[in-house]
Amino acid sequence: MTLVTASELTKAAQQAQYAVGAFNVTSIAMARGVVAAAEAQRSPVILQIGEKQLTNYVPLDLIGPVMLQLAHTASVPVAVHLDHGFSYDVIMQALKIGFSSVMIDASQADFTANVAQTRAVVQAAHALGVSVEAELGPMNREGGGVAVDYSQLAHTYTDPKEAERFVTQTNVDMLAVAYGTVHGVYSQTPHLSFERLQQIKQLVALPLVVHGGSGLADDDYQRSIDNGICKINYYSTLAYHVANAVKQRLQQTTEQTFISDVDQWTQQLVQNEVAAKLKVFGSAGQI
Repeated sequence: MTLVTASELTKAAQQAQYAVGAFNVTSIAMARGVVAAAEAQRSPVILQIGEKQLTNYVPLDLIGPVMLQLAHTASVPVAVHLDHGFSYDVIMQALKIGFSSVMIDASQADFTANVAQTRAVVQAAHALGVSVEAELGPMNREGGGVAVDYSQLAHTYTDPKEAERFVTQTNVDMLAVAYGTVHGVYSQTPHLSFERLQQIKQLVALPLVVHGGSGLADDDYQRSIDNGICKINYYSTLAYHVANAVKQRLQQTTEQTFISDVDQWTQQLVQNEVAAKLKVFGSAGQI
């Protein structure tokens, strides 16, 4: 299949009322596992990596071409997306490599600055036929010794009227919104405001995105999709589950084990979990 934009995939999902899974990958084994799952389930999929992951795990000029090659040779539509791009230079690097979609995350800035930074990226990306995701409403993160009180996140929720103005002023293709999810592995049951999400959907016609999407209950996914979510970012729980499954297997095996074995385990474990989520998101069988 041809490499496609995330905008193409999410618009199709919006029309058919399902969500496209967007899975962050930090290794070849993870990337192959995601694409293998999508092919087995006949599902569109988004391969993505975040700017912070480029610093911590693998450079963009190494992992990017791998992601693109997998997309070009896949038997299902695959978008290759830069997740949480904070730096204009890194976003431009992703565009130069050939990513079909990028995210500009200026959600920590004030509304005016967020609009300005997003518009600059939209102008450059759209000139190349690349779709753009932005975020409005800063999201909290689990981990790092910082406690998150899930019941007190209402002040971070995306304002529906601001979302409407933001989309009009930026011409962005997809909007990530805050309605109670957090980044990382959930330590408590999240308090999601589907009422707020519905209000945003009523004012914003383009596909909505949920970050902190891993670890939610199946019913939460379905209610999110019913209220406008067309792209679900899934990484933290996937990475955690796979790492612990590999750890358990290493502890239990009595045979000689090599790093190449671990790569094979990782690919299969990723494939299994991604396949399960594609079914929950409703994208399985859409191709």
